[in-house]
Amino acid sequence: MGKKHKKQKQTDEGDRHEGKLERKVYEKELERLHVELVKLQEWVKHEGLKVCIVFEGRDGAGKGGTIKAITERVSPRVFRVIALPSPTEREKSQMYAQRYIAHLPAAGEVVIFDRSWYNRAGVERVLGFCSEKQAKRFLEIVPSFEKQVIESGIILLKYWLEVSMEEQTRRLEGRIEDGRKLWKLSDMDLLSYSRWYDYSRARDDMFAATDTAWAPWYVVNSNDKKRARLNLITHLLDQIPYKKVKRDEIELPKRQKAHGYEEPNYPYKFVPQKF
Repeated sequence: MGKKHKKQKQTDEGDRHEGKLERKVYEKELERLHVELVKLQEWVKHEGLKVCIVFEGRDGAGKGGTIKAITERVSPRVFRVIALPSPTEREKSQMYAQRYIAHLPAAGEVVIFDRSWYNRAGVERVLGFCSEKQAKRFLEIVPSFEKQVIESGIILLKYWLEVSMEEQTRRLEGRIEDGRKLWKLSDMDLLSYSRWYDYSRARDDMFAATDTAWAPWYVVNSNDKKRARLNLITHLLDQIPYKKVKRDEIELPKRQKAHGYEEPNYPYKFVPQKF
């Protein structure tokens, strides 16, 4: 009876872990993590740290939502999100990493790449926007490039959001039916969706070549978006040692006196109050 009970308890715990996270629990934990992200922000500014975070993963893996969860309570002047469009003709003629280097963080900044130089290992390779020779050469040199980035004083973190085939289908179908998300579904996304196993091979090659001791890949199971966001933010905070920056106690100052000022009788064009 004891062994059976123990086995049943382990199964129940697994089911609870795999089940959907309640919104109240999620929001409470996210609020706590937001406070810590603000502490990290102030420490980055105080110490002049340079942080670069790379987000990669299949379409529909939840990169955008996770980045939004990270940045919604911090300053956009410190946490900068870089989501570059397709390269211009001029950029195509440049050294491949050149347009990404221009966005690397300076002191007191956290730069988040919503897709990065790893486009060459993924979408460009799979959809034929670069040659196989170019893709393989990229995989050969990127570890050295990232070592130089780190040696320049940048803290580099690389996250791959992994989503199952079934969950990706569900999410992309949801975009078709939701007018708020339709813009997220491009012809390129549809083409990428059809190449699941080509992307799997490209991902495997990328990990084999670029999962280095100095710049490892951290994989996040993102089938449950809420759990993925909480797990990733928790991990992110653990990777950068920080302290709460001491500051003087804040007290609002007294407002100045009107000294004869009166509100003007001006015909302001107010927005209609329909709600």
